[in-house]
Amino acid sequence: MKRALAMLMTGLLLGSATITSAAAPEGRGGLMGFIAGCCFGIRAGGAYNSGKEIHWRQWVRIVPIANLVFAVWDGIDGANGMQSSDYAKKYGSAFY
Repeated sequence: MKRALAMLMTGLLLGSATITSAAAPEGRGGLMGFIAGCCFGIRAGGAYNSGKEIHWRQWVRIVPIANLVFAVWDGIDGANGMQSSDYAKKYGSAFY
């Protein structure tokens, strides 16, 4: 029963991701938009659908132990007053 329920939930999530992809710009949304929003948060999902790429520091958040190091690194950057415009200068406008 649990297995069937898990399969049903997975099907619903993937199905809803493909249904909502019609509202996204060409080549955005769909499964990748779902992963960006689900794994990296609403801001990353919205930025991805607007044409921005997901930064490598966000991809590292999926790795179990390394995510703690990068979470602290991001927190230190936030405490130092880093803004999106600073990241755009540092990493390029494709990400921020």
